Amino acid sequence: MTRTVYLNGEYLPETEAKVSIFDRAFLMADGVYEVTSVLGGKLIDFEGHLKRLERSLNELEMKKPAAFDDLLEIHRKLVELNGIDEGLIYLQVTRGAPGDRDFAFPDPETTEPTLVLFTQSKPGLADNPTAKKGIKVISIDDIRWGRRDIKTVQLLYPSMGKMMAKKAGADDAWMVEDGFVTEGTSNNAYIVKDGKIITRNLSTDILHGITRAAVLAFAREAQMAVEERPFTIDEVKAADEAFYTSASSFVMPVVEMDGAAIGTGTPGPVAARLREIYLAESLKVAI
Repeated sequence: MTRTVYLNGEYLPETEAKVSIFDRAFLMADGVYEVTSVLGGKLIDFEGHLKRLERSLNELEMKKPAAFDDLLEIHRKLVELNGIDEGLIYLQVTRGAPGDRDFAFPDPETTEPTLVLFTQSKPGLADNPTAKKGIKVISIDDIRWGRRDIKTVQLLYPSMGKMMAKKAGADDAWMVEDGFVTEGTSNNAYIVKDGKIITRNLSTDILHGITRAAVLAFAREAQMAVEERPFTIDEVKAADEAFYTSASSFVMPVVEMDGAAIGTGTPGPVAARLREIYLAESLKVAI
């Protein structure tokens, strides 16, 4: 079945959607993106993703697309047209296609941003069996640029990190800088020690995860102790449990780091409870 996608004001079959070879995302990775989960045909944490998108655009001095105020309607229309019950909606905004290649930003008065959205059907997204067994991660050096808080399409190194993990027989990689874990290749990282949830504090070093914010708020509401600070790989290996959060995986237990079992080597109760709370509470306010 051919998907219907959205491109610059039009709903098109995916085979008919075309973007210029001069688009800044293609030539310069000059674009930002968001991924919103869909559960039961409804959008999870949509307002949070919209606010982060606006922040990313502002940080890069990128013009908002003309349809910015219509993004909720566009998301809902794509869910309807593609019959998505559980899945994802990918959104990307670029600085547009000025008609030639130049390092200097094009004039926003004459070059409109490119806006693309498409769906990915993921049946079983909420009841992912991987969450019941946990995943294995490796550690890799974090050599990305210094503004990781902006959700740009510069994803080459995270992609390389996932391939490093695959070659090592693991599922993902957590990146390390100056001896401390920053984040996963596409997720925020956590450990649990003596009942306390520990995760790196917000800064330009990590992405300000929308799922991260919601999970930490729910944890505090449930009277769980939370400490926001950097932690080391040695702390990961000595932790009682570990997990990561992302829009597509929600709360995912991590049971092994660099070949060493974390805790009992099985998903722990804190991660399991947070996943349960996050899914239940997010569905209540999904739109």
